Amino acid sequence: MNNETGATPHEPAVTADDLSFSSLFPTTRRGAHAVRHTAERWLAAHLPPEQDAASSSLIDTATLLVAELAANAALHGRVRGRSARLALALTEDAKELLIEVTDPRGDRLPAQHAPTEGESGRGLLLIEALADDWGVQPHHPGGKTVWALCRR
Repeated sequence: MNNETGATPHEPAVTADDLSFSSLFPTTRRGAHAVRHTAERWLAAHLPPEQDAASSSLIDTATLLVAELAANAALHGRVRGRSARLALALTEDAKELLIEVTDPRGDRLPAQHAPTEGESGRGLLLIEALADDWGVQPHHPGGKTVWALCRR
């Protein structure tokens, strides 16, 4: 049992309501994978794909962004014994979705503009291409939050 989250090491601890979702997850590949699937189920329940093509596109885009941001937190934001948090927030009209991933590594901030060369940073190119806006901010008392905004 993971004492910080109350969940098993590979199972996200989740809170959700009609317009928001939040989940702590271990900063591991399995933790990132599990939280992506949990978020995907929440998105499908709140933005049913049969509703319209824009909802389906928003789910697909959001799922890719969640996967990339969670994987980045697991790879670059890991601090032993500390979890990361995924938060999703829909506007009341469900036209905008804010995705936030907070991890405990405030000393490793991603560049606002993704590098085009090199071995790392290519995930940021994906975020830049898919999100309508994105950024990073320090998270008190330590850590960072990387966020992405998707609009229909």
